[in-house]
Amino acid sequence: MHTSNTPAFSLLVPPDAAALKQVQKQISAWVHTTPVMTSEQINARVGQKIWFKCENLQKIGAFKYRGASAALSLISGEDLQRGVTTHSSGNHAQALAKAARERGIPAWIVMPENAPAVKMAAVKGYGAEIITCEATQAAREATLLEVQSRTGAVFIHPYNDYRVIAGQATAALEFLEHAPPLDSLLAPVGGGGLLSGTALACHYFSPQTRVIGCEPAGADDAFRSFQLKTRLPSESPHTMADGLLTGLGELTFEIILKYVSEIATVSEAAIVEAMHLIWERMKLVVEPSGAVPLAALLEKRIADPGEHIGIILSGGNVDLGHLPWNR
Repeated sequence: MHTSNTPAFSLLVPPDAAALKQVQKQISAWVHTTPVMTSEQINARVGQKIWFKCENLQKIGAFKYRGASAALSLISGEDLQRGVTTHSSGNHAQALAKAARERGIPAWIVMPENAPAVKMAAVKGYGAEIITCEATQAAREATLLEVQSRTGAVFIHPYNDYRVIAGQATAALEFLEHAPPLDSLLAPVGGGGLLSGTALACHYFSPQTRVIGCEPAGADDAFRSFQLKTRLPSESPHTMADGLLTGLGELTFEIILKYVSEIATVSEAAIVEAMHLIWERMKLVVEPSGAVPLAALLEKRIADPGEHIGIILSGGNVDLGHLPWNR
């Protein structure tokens, strides 16, 4: 499943350096090259020099648009015309719906019946058909199979897909091109698509840069999985960082184990403080998930991150009626 004018992209092994560059080129016309920003006040607060990659300014307000665009760019024309489908209640749903609309193909999105109305409205606004189901993983998967059987659409997993991982890696590729050499690069971790892509990008193009995953202490399945070298499910997570509630995928975990240096966990109070700092000092709308890496620096959860640090601000989709410092 690849376009005829490009080398084959393997769905069976992690993307290599050439594959990442191939994907970066193929999606360049579809995604925003997001800015890299700094803040003197935040640097002074943490005592290090930080560069922020602003994926909160990406299309649909999150890095997820990269992965969706990459997946669609790597599906052959005949298969692409059948349309695409996924199950998601968050940013991947919006990303795939928008990417499909921009290519003029249909999209069917399975969403749990308790998904926020604002997210359902956004997906519908991009022209996708929403199929609701019970709010369980089993119901999601069963409904998805029904949709695939009925439509013949291609399934694009939110993160456990090498095409999606390669797409998410392009955020770090851009970052490395527009920032000075980095001692560490920090990214939040939920399903692991962004972190595994970031780890691959640094492994191939900046091997001296340590890649560090950051997650809430109340949803620390990646931290525990990393320590035990065994993938554990996300069970009853509790955090305001709703983008990080998902457990790691089989493919993302394999890459993370191999190329990520460590995973740090942070408190809810630190997430609020980091988010508030970014809003106040940088005038950037960042969601709690995107503030988690800065929270790790504020709480000094990383032993020696070095002097020059990169942070990927993963998204800016936040309910303005429920800001955490107004609770």
